[in-house]
Amino acid sequence: MKVLKFGGTSVGSVKGILSVKKIVEAQSEPVIVVVSALSGVTDQLYKVAKLACDGDKSYLTEYDQMLTRHLEVIEGVIPESKKEEVVNLIKLQFVDLSNIFRGVYLIKDISTKIIDTIVSYGESISSIIVTHAIEGAVHFDSKEFVKTENQFDKHIVDFEKTNVLIGETFSNLHEISVCGGFISTDANTNFITNLGRGGSDYTAAIIASALKASILEIWSDVDGFMTADPRIINNAYVIEKLSFIEAMELCNFGAKVIYPPTIFPVFHQNIPVKIKNTFNPEAEGTYISREKTGEIGKAIKGISSINDTSLITVQGLGMVGVIGVNYRIFRVLAKNGISVFLVSQASSENTTSIGVRNADSTLAVEVLRKEFAYEIAQGEINEIFSEDDLATVAIVGDNMKRTPGIAGKLFGTLGRNGINVVACAQGASETNISFVTDRKSLRKALNVIHDSFFLSEYQVLNIFVVGIGTVGSSLLDQIKKQQQKLMSQNGLKLNVVGIASSKKMLFNRDGINLENFKNELLSKGVDASPKLIGQEIVNMNIFNSVFVDCTANNDISELYQILLENNISVVTANKIAASSAFENYSNLKETARRRGVKFLFETNVGAGLPIINTMNNLINSGDHILKLEAVLSGTLNFIFNTLSSEVPLSKAILMAKEAGFAEPDPRIDLSGKDVIRKLVILAREAGYKVEQADVLKNLFIPDKYLSGNLEDFWKSVPELDGEFESKRQTLAAQNKRWRFVATMEKGNCKVGLQEVDNMHPFYDLQGSNNIILITTERYNEFPMMIKGYGAGAGVTAAGVFSDIMSIANIR
Repeated sequence: MKVLKFGGTSVGSVKGILSVKKIVEAQSEPVIVVVSALSGVTDQLYKVAKLACDGDKSYLTEYDQMLTRHLEVIEGVIPESKKEEVVNLIKLQFVDLSNIFRGVYLIKDISTKIIDTIVSYGESISSIIVTHAIEGAVHFDSKEFVKTENQFDKHIVDFEKTNVLIGETFSNLHEISVCGGFISTDANTNFITNLGRGGSDYTAAIIASALKASILEIWSDVDGFMTADPRIINNAYVIEKLSFIEAMELCNFGAKVIYPPTIFPVFHQNIPVKIKNTFNPEAEGTYISREKTGEIGKAIKGISSINDTSLITVQGLGMVGVIGVNYRIFRVLAKNGISVFLVSQASSENTTSIGVRNADSTLAVEVLRKEFAYEIAQGEINEIFSEDDLATVAIVGDNMKRTPGIAGKLFGTLGRNGINVVACAQGASETNISFVTDRKSLRKALNVIHDSFFLSEYQVLNIFVVGIGTVGSSLLDQIKKQQQKLMSQNGLKLNVVGIASSKKMLFNRDGINLENFKNELLSKGVDASPKLIGQEIVNMNIFNSVFVDCTANNDISELYQILLENNISVVTANKIAASSAFENYSNLKETARRRGVKFLFETNVGAGLPIINTMNNLINSGDHILKLEAVLSGTLNFIFNTLSSEVPLSKAILMAKEAGFAEPDPRIDLSGKDVIRKLVILAREAGYKVEQADVLKNLFIPDKYLSGNLEDFWKSVPELDGEFESKRQTLAAQNKRWRFVATMEKGNCKVGLQEVDNMHPFYDLQGSNNIILITTERYNEFPMMIKGYGAGAGVTAAGVFSDIMSIANIR
């Protein structure tokens, strides 16, 4: 025989009960059906009782609504031939309820016994309706065979008496038997009691255990246990198989699929449990048994959480080595009916923290302070205090046992995402690692754990892109084209959750469609400023996040520090921060290291060329950079390569701007400022403390052309054409060319125009290409050379993309 339990949502509507009817009548062996009250009815019974106790006549309205709802359900599920009989039975139940409520209203007081009696009607009425809706079903009253005893003001099942009564009640088993869950009676007084919220699951498990059923099926409105809360984790999925221990751990920490005590009776009888969906019976559901299962590479099965945690801490040097302190803590809490679900103690014994529900926090502190009043007065215990509104998260899985690195990976992942762990606990069974954090970090914590421990189909990187000019737009286009391939081949989902321009910003934690992002930004975006952009990103508190700066804006670069402090990696094509005051550059690097995130700016020098990364690899391997010689301005190289008898200097500058190599104001390039910034960045990455003011300059454009407004510049620059053409012809006759060269030697930096002959590596540098020669202790006689495209939106965007991909390697 089987035991089938149907929850409140399953029997809470006409559609639900008809589904229950279909499922039960299709069974091929005898079944006992346990049902909850209609969804929401238990809460409503508590509410009506309180209104009546408060002398509020509106309890009558609530009462009438309950009666009407049940009569409407009867109308939709009971055959016409039995409808009058069932209506009369239900009305008799409601008459009894009405009399109880009337009494409560008159005396304006209510006892626990009366409350237990009132809420028992929900299951009683539901079970009568379901019995008459199912063909051939026979009704039984759970109050007759589920017996409890009182312990610490809680109703605890008296299994000895209950098992005997269940055996007697179902000795002659009908094909279909129906009873209400949750409800019981005291073994001594026969007063009505209950098994606690969710107790219908427990009732079903008690019956299944006593009768040694072949299986217990729990039917609700979910497909089974999920890897995490689907309301928080969009890609959470059903766990096909769990062990009893795994299911118990998940239940205890907030997975409200079944009531936690349900596992105990069936575990001891080795009766498997199946979680099924009444509204999707074809789904496989979750199968729970003693068998330990798990996929290769997935150490954990699921994540569960409690979002109303209070952490009570007992602290003091007088606790060290004193026997019985913890006994006293747990004894006094138990005597006051306070349940503890997490314990964390320092090995020195001077601090013990316990996790309780927020509702128990005040009482817990009060009784503990009273218990340890003498020790507090003597200074042996410093204080007993609570931290409220916290959240507890548990990762659960049998395969965690004896697997090195699980805890390290968990806390490392949390740390990189800026999630502070207030307390933690792990049992010797290694099936559960639990930790407490602040409630605002719960969503982020669940997402990052789900992602990090391979429970998600894809690893997710959440990206904020600021700046949608040529580089930013090209980057977003490249991401769009690669998204599907990265998901299918690399298991990586690049989720662009924020896009901002100088005027508008758009954020969506589920991701922005990149097919038409500019129109989306214009139509749905809100007004933007650097400050608002920073605030929104920090407030989203999203996991595995990367801020990508494709601007040349100083105010945007000033956001980096706060973003890094909030564990948001920064990738930037903006050279301002890395070339700013050395103290600021150093602080950004140090903050990234300290917070376990990345501050990457490869494209600050050489666009997509791997210059900075190569230098870092050399240094990290123990080499020492002695000298750098480089052509770092694709704009200037383009200009000097374009100069000819037909193309004077002024035209070459204009062509560089039109080709997208030069800044909108080309004087930034012509002044050498861009090259100076790049050289300073390289010198710093080489290990030298250099400021922009330390760089010696040998410029080729007189200062008077670089001052004033841009319009004046374009008018006056042709004045230089003749002189430059004359010098160019002289150089050409000598097989020489101009190159604007940046040099760093042992920390000494300079930039300037140099003449190079046809034997020099810089001579044949084409178009807007860049080149760098790196002389080190290892690469001394023959320097390392890196050469290639050094300008252009496409290659710069590709370099930014490469930095993003390096951050994606976070597992």
